[in-house]
Amino acid sequence: MPILIHGDAAFSGQGVVMETLQMSQTRGYGVGGSIHVIVNNQIGFTTSSEEDSRSGPYATDVAKIIEAPILHVNGDDPEMVVFAAKLACEYRNFFKKDIVLDMFCFRRKGHNEADEPSSTQPMMYQAIKNHPSVKDQYQERLIQEQVLSLKDCDEMQKNYRTSIEKGDNVAHNLATKPNEKLWFDWTPYMNQTWKQETDTSFDENNFTDLAKNTFSVPQNFEPQKQVEKLLNDRLKMADGQMPINWGFAENMAYATLLTEGYPIRFTGQDVRRGTFSHRHAVLHNQKDGLGVMPLVDAANKANTTIDIYDSLLSEEAVLGFEYGYSATRPSGLVIWEAQFGDFANGAQVVIDQFIVSAEHKWERLSGLVMLLPHGYEGQGPEHSSARLERFLQLCADENIQVCVPSTPAQIFHLLRLQTIRKMRRPLIVIAPKSLLRNPMATSELKALTHGKFQYVIDDRTAVKKEDVTKIILCSGKVFYDLLNKKNDMELHNVALIRIEQLYSFPYDALEKILIQYENAEDFIWCQEEPANQGAWFSHRHRIQRVLDRVSNNQIRLVSRPAAAAPAVGLNKLHNQQQENLVVEALTI
Repeated sequence: MPILIHGDAAFSGQGVVMETLQMSQTRGYGVGGSIHVIVNNQIGFTTSSEEDSRSGPYATDVAKIIEAPILHVNGDDPEMVVFAAKLACEYRNFFKKDIVLDMFCFRRKGHNEADEPSSTQPMMYQAIKNHPSVKDQYQERLIQEQVLSLKDCDEMQKNYRTSIEKGDNVAHNLATKPNEKLWFDWTPYMNQTWKQETDTSFDENNFTDLAKNTFSVPQNFEPQKQVEKLLNDRLKMADGQMPINWGFAENMAYATLLTEGYPIRFTGQDVRRGTFSHRHAVLHNQKDGLGVMPLVDAANKANTTIDIYDSLLSEEAVLGFEYGYSATRPSGLVIWEAQFGDFANGAQVVIDQFIVSAEHKWERLSGLVMLLPHGYEGQGPEHSSARLERFLQLCADENIQVCVPSTPAQIFHLLRLQTIRKMRRPLIVIAPKSLLRNPMATSELKALTHGKFQYVIDDRTAVKKEDVTKIILCSGKVFYDLLNKKNDMELHNVALIRIEQLYSFPYDALEKILIQYENAEDFIWCQEEPANQGAWFSHRHRIQRVLDRVSNNQIRLVSRPAAAAPAVGLNKLHNQQQENLVVEALTI
């Protein structure tokens, strides 16, 4: 039974409370009701008045948005608190909905033990100073009713304190028997690293059959016309008649994992279709509007589960829920996708307080995947950047992984790698937008069935390594802009190398590639982001460390000028900047 404990000021003031209340009856986040216990001890009002802290008379008024019952109970009456708690449990169990228990009490010491609350709340704390404690009130009542003697009370208090100091349990265990199956056993996942070898290939014959099942519709099912074409194209991809695109590869990553018994949970705004209409994991019948998820068949055959839900327009609460889900289930794949990468800004609290630091603070592991669409497409400052620089600044002690896959095969193997190997650390995927349909961003079938995730990708053009004098290092979509312009300009002395995993940084893999270019003397890091953003500041020294092993040259930056916003708002100016950026990288 979910029990959430709140402070009074937090319940009325924190927006994440409203978000979780809105989630409480949705398909993807309903938990059969939660009991909200508010320790209403005025701690939020020690230094301010209630008139400045909320608009309603009660801290619990926000719960009215879902018509949750609110039980106001006097904290000075322990037996009434117990009665209210029992009533809350019965309500939740019967109606499967949220209920709020508002325990109205006080805090004698003010906001903290060193505080002098009477300086700002003299009337309240004049009353509190002269008010007996709950223990003293209840003890006096029990003695008067001859339930206990003063000696009995002192002995109980002494034994309780001793038990706490010894670390003994002071509450009764209500479990009738221990858990028979420890599905949350984390032992196999401890002390693992990202460098461990993991086979992410898949049998080619089974792959083709699985793809045909995944991208076929049931009889008497009428898909929307564009979706029908998309599915037909994917069937051709499965037969090797067309190069594989991103949507095919991503869906097949899920399908292959399901057949191997790994459960999948996938949420976010519009994830079933995909914000950019590339996924279509759920198909809608044009006759009756009902949806069907072909991946369910693969899950059922392997006796596992797949849950894909479109979430409400929330980032903080939804990401917090998915983080908690991943922190309690070590096996399988848990994914949250932002509609645009910069939407993760609304979930920064969860990222800072939990995702990047929980292992360091609490030794809590998580394999959560965050898909953050990122790329400079001329869509303005709010729809360009996933704030890559923030994640890279938060990297330390291999706490998270930050990857920028640039081909369908890369996302296929990356998702499988994250699930199959035993290492459980959050994975931040700086995901593409325009690459979802870029005819250059394709892969061959064998790259999926027989390949693996490449941390660094060498130049794949017919360039002769001995003729290369300039090396441009980059990540993500800008690679294809550079490649197009390089081909147009017929530059044979330039090599384009993609770093697909920015953290943990693949020092050895990059060195192994760079050492082959013996005549290279000009090294550039090219990024679409402004100079004060992107990977430059966090990764300049990492790239230079590799260069120091293979040459005496320095890495240089080519980027947009430093800016306060992630991108410009005018598409024409964006295109001009992008052209200048690419030409500068190739010619200076």
